Amino acid sequence: MFETNTQALNALVIHPRNAFQSVVEAEYTLEEAVNLAYALDVRVCDSQIAPLRDVNAANYFGKGKIEDIKSQVNALDVTLIIINGALSPIQQRNLERQWKAKVIDRTGLILEIFALRAATKEGRLQVELARQEYERSRLVRTWTHLERQKGGQGFLAGPGETQIESDRRMLADKVGKLKRDLEHVRRTRGLQREKRRRAPERIVALIGYTNAGKSTLFNILTTGGVFAKDMLFATLDTTHRILELPSGKPAVLSDTVGFISDLPTDLITAFRATLEEVKEADLLLHVRDIADELTETRKDDVLKVLDAIGAGPAHGQAIVEVWNKSDLLSEDALLQMHERALAMRELASLDIKATDKDSAQAAFVISCHAGTGIELLREGIEVVLTQDDDVIRINTGPKDYAARAWVFQNGTVIKEDTKRSGVSEITVRLSQADVGKFRARYSKLIV
Repeated sequence: MFETNTQALNALVIHPRNAFQSVVEAEYTLEEAVNLAYALDVRVCDSQIAPLRDVNAANYFGKGKIEDIKSQVNALDVTLIIINGALSPIQQRNLERQWKAKVIDRTGLILEIFALRAATKEGRLQVELARQEYERSRLVRTWTHLERQKGGQGFLAGPGETQIESDRRMLADKVGKLKRDLEHVRRTRGLQREKRRRAPERIVALIGYTNAGKSTLFNILTTGGVFAKDMLFATLDTTHRILELPSGKPAVLSDTVGFISDLPTDLITAFRATLEEVKEADLLLHVRDIADELTETRKDDVLKVLDAIGAGPAHGQAIVEVWNKSDLLSEDALLQMHERALAMRELASLDIKATDKDSAQAAFVISCHAGTGIELLREGIEVVLTQDDDVIRINTGPKDYAARAWVFQNGTVIKEDTKRSGVSEITVRLSQADVGKFRARYSKLIV
């Protein structure tokens, strides 16, 4: 990890392309790596795709490519080289020695961005844990001072521990403390989630690939005020706000950290307390940049992360696709997207047990920039949230004012007929949990 002012760094971004990756995909992946570098506030002097036939165990690249990059580094006065791949500690050390510049891989780059963006105490703890775990794996004998020994007193003390052993022990102590602090955070979050679960409001979580427009949509649907910018990982910390549904009933909307391909395992582990918010949601809104040529690949990347934390459609969790940035599509492409989304909504409304889980998911075409499709999405959210609700009929008399007030507060009243006798027949839609609560209190009123 570098501790200098990143704004003073001239960076060279290199994407290693293996034989299994197409040229088009490599170009998009390189563009993403460049955008990650910009998110770190460094100046990208140049970027390139480096064909890679075999990975060299010691230097990652072959001798010829290393020399070519070295001449580029000298010509452009590069001080930071970003390799959009995974480097071993030995490879990183050897490349730094040969290029005389700081070298970081994709994991290190993402960790640096997260460290820059983390705003809350919890976010900083999670990032710091991931960084320490990463640093521990990088602690190799790069410098001679690591070979020094701390000798003991007397002939029984032995040679003592080497500097590298001491550094490893200190890192292990830091990691242990961070894990204990995060476990405390996790317990606190668990209590908060339990409190929200007892509340009548449903929970909706925004998920998606980074820079798909989650925070912008969050601000449109709520009075969120969350920082939103055309930048990778603009926000990291989970935010909750009230989402008002068309019926007037409130739900809780949460904005989560964006996902990305090859998300470091250490980050998934460190952000477990935050990602568990996703698992507890009644509905996931998967925001996608539908104008991105790799949108299907991005979708797969998001679903992989969801599966890794035990969430998503594969685990029986309701999900709705939100196809954002439709204003960037051509008229023909936009028409096709609307037709496809309509077909998916109609199929989902049949409430069938589809073998292909994707085919039973509702989809909505929107543009946060143009403000189109938002109200239809809001209606769709309520439809999906209430599709498993139960409809019951109750009879309430003048003395049952408490029961009547309860159903109006916690459910959606479909119909109410008041007889001359003063008895009201109420047809109300309630969640399965609320039906159980009503039965426990007012079972005699249910028809």
